Amino acid sequence: MNNSRLPLIVRLALAAVLAPAAAHAAELPHLRRQGTATQLIVDGTPFLIRGGELSNSHGEPDYLRALWPKLKALNLNTVVAPIYWDVIEPAEGKFDWATVDGLLADARANDLRLVLLWFGTWKNSMSCYVPAWVKTDTARFPRARNSTGQAMEILTPFDSTNRDTDARAFAALMRHLREADPAHTVILVQVENEIGMIPEARDRHPAADASFAAPVPTELMKYLATHRDTHASALRDRWVAAGSRTSGTWTEVFGDGPATSELFMAWAFGRYVEVVAKAGRAEYALPLYVNAALIRPGYQPGQYPSAGPLPHLIDVWRAAAPTIDFISPDIYFPNFIEWADRYTRSGNPLFVPEALRSPDAAVNNLYAFGACSGLGVAPFGIEAIGEPAAGLLKASNDLIRQLTPLITAHQGRGTMTALLPPAAEQRKPHDVVFGGLTFSATYERLESPGLADGVINEAGDRPASRALLPTGAIVIQLGPDEFLFGGIGVTVTFAAPTPGAPQIGILNCAEGRYGDGKWQHLRWLNGDQTHQGRHLRLELGRFTLQRVKLYRYR
Repeated sequence: MNNSRLPLIVRLALAAVLAPAAAHAAELPHLRRQGTATQLIVDGTPFLIRGGELSNSHGEPDYLRALWPKLKALNLNTVVAPIYWDVIEPAEGKFDWATVDGLLADARANDLRLVLLWFGTWKNSMSCYVPAWVKTDTARFPRARNSTGQAMEILTPFDSTNRDTDARAFAALMRHLREADPAHTVILVQVENEIGMIPEARDRHPAADASFAAPVPTELMKYLATHRDTHASALRDRWVAAGSRTSGTWTEVFGDGPATSELFMAWAFGRYVEVVAKAGRAEYALPLYVNAALIRPGYQPGQYPSAGPLPHLIDVWRAAAPTIDFISPDIYFPNFIEWADRYTRSGNPLFVPEALRSPDAAVNNLYAFGACSGLGVAPFGIEAIGEPAAGLLKASNDLIRQLTPLITAHQGRGTMTALLPPAAEQRKPHDVVFGGLTFSATYERLESPGLADGVINEAGDRPASRALLPTGAIVIQLGPDEFLFGGIGVTVTFAAPTPGAPQIGILNCAEGRYGDGKWQHLRWLNGDQTHQGRHLRLELGRFTLQRVKLYRYR
């Protein structure tokens, strides 16, 4: 039966009937700590997001409907989709839920979850998705201003009408989700999108200038004092350099310059988001997060979307917006490891709602899950992904699907890691100490027959015509000297980390799969495939799973 041809109200009713009964009775999606990790719990079970984010204009159900089979074929379990303020509230106080209900119905019909992005006051810094009745009434809904006094295409965060109008709309969305989504199809909600000031470091609206000249809010000063030893180093260093004052204006406490302007704006954005998020949380207690556009090397505040939830501002955002559960990076740069690590150092759970959809997306997700115990990764523009990236992501997602029970069992336990080239052209062996051993990894990068898909930002100095297949692995310790490797294009040798210790040999190595959480043996690899017991090798161009048991000898 082709449900897509049925009227929307019929599809919604049918989807609700067909949804598993347990889903209706299940607890709300929520976050839970396990060891040092944070897990997303959906229907009572730890859930790993094998995601893909839609392009900004692909979130309307009638346009998207023909693309669901492609999304499903990528082995996704979650689609990250925008919700547009101007579409759901075309007239003030008059809400149209057709797009939201269409997404819910079609996601359920395809057995996929949703992460919803609230395109409210800000999307990529600009206020391009606010309703027409907001855009055209600049007296009631004032704009940010630049240093010459010119109005910008950005609503100022220093106006309560702007904030409260957004908060009412977001609360209405969350209330509607509570009523229309008893199956918990929606598992996370993002508040706004890539907030930031550009092309100047701070808003010069008169209300902003008055706030900048006033004392730093006591809430922030208390947070700084209470968390003095755990601040991001950039914030701590700036505060200490200015004298570690416990009160004063923004320039007195943090010094003068664009960096202080960015701290000031981060607080303003965070307080605005807190009101919006709190209004939504009061209606429906789904986990909420905010995302950040990252900084290009050498850029200064104002040259990038400044004051967003960036690593050096995480303390300001935490103090300003405690209702937000975590902050997320949109990683389009090739140094995935660096950004992923920066977003987890302070205990922040890692979810990457936007990422480059190049072939490397298929191994970057292994790093997010294995090394960072992450919640998930979602390459951007997923509906437009082409080969070879699509086939690689499909295979990688299948591997993650097989390993989900193992990964979630090992999250936060110190028994899981990942191998990814530390640099684009990693030549010498990459040594990683794990499980009481030293793993020496070499990475084999085969040039693909076609161009990389999705290179929408520069990827180092590699010419666009040279698309290299990815290389990387997730590693899980199953027991003493026993490990599971899953990945592609990696060769690993093993040694004791201390001189004079016994040598490490391969007792046996097998290729297999996991089904229903159980290992399914395919073949032994004790001969040529392990170089007669010298190394473990995950083939180029193909994702595989191998279990290796090691032994010690002199």
